[in-house]
Amino acid sequence: MSDKPVAEMSFEEAIRELEAVVSRLEGGEVPLEDSIALYQRGSELRARCDALLKAAEEKVAKITTDAEGNAVGTQPMDAD
Repeated sequence: MSDKPVAEMSFEEAIRELEAVVSRLEGGEVPLEDSIALYQRGSELRARCDALLKAAEEKVAKITTDAEGNAVGTQPMDAD
């Protein structure tokens, strides 16, 4: 498990670590206290992946197309 803060992870880093957390939890050989910490880390990783996917979907939705379906530009995203 990485010591990198979840908020600093890329989607790829977060999903890899989330898969590792799930694998360890499914293995059933982790003590209860460690399982709780792993579950909490997994929850944070899932939320990070969800947020990054939502941001990517919003960027894709901003792409405009011409009559033939070709991308012709993007609209700036609104700052939150």
